[in-house]
Amino acid sequence: MAEAPNSTTAEGLQHGFGRVVVAVYAVFALSASARSLYQLATKADEARTAYVLSALAGAIYVVATFALATNRRPLAAWAIGFELVGVLLVGLLSIFDAALFPDATVWSDFGAGYGFVPLVLPFVGLAWIIRSRRAR
Repeated sequence: MAEAPNSTTAEGLQHGFGRVVVAVYAVFALSASARSLYQLATKADEARTAYVLSALAGAIYVVATFALATNRRPLAAWAIGFELVGVLLVGLLSIFDAALFPDATVWSDFGAGYGFVPLVLPFVGLAWIIRSRRAR
């Protein structure tokens, strides 16, 4: 019996490193989304741009988590690619013009406030997508 194109395979998320990647994305989806929603609800006037960017990061992490967990590689690659561009762009802007971000975002200073995981995570996610595609 042939598997459906989007089904999870043994070399996919059911075992090993794929499960870890999804778990880390899920943690970031929850933490970035919750933090930004709280900030937007309680102090949006202080640093609206930073909080909206954190909400965008949270939404991207949610999409990436969903796409990875359901084995939708094209959607995952798009979300993770967007994440990579976002963390690089916001990271550079926050270093060269700190006044743009009066409060930190998830991607500020390349994710320094989160142990630089936001900088490393898209590279790991894209590498996993490529590796799991080859394994199929």
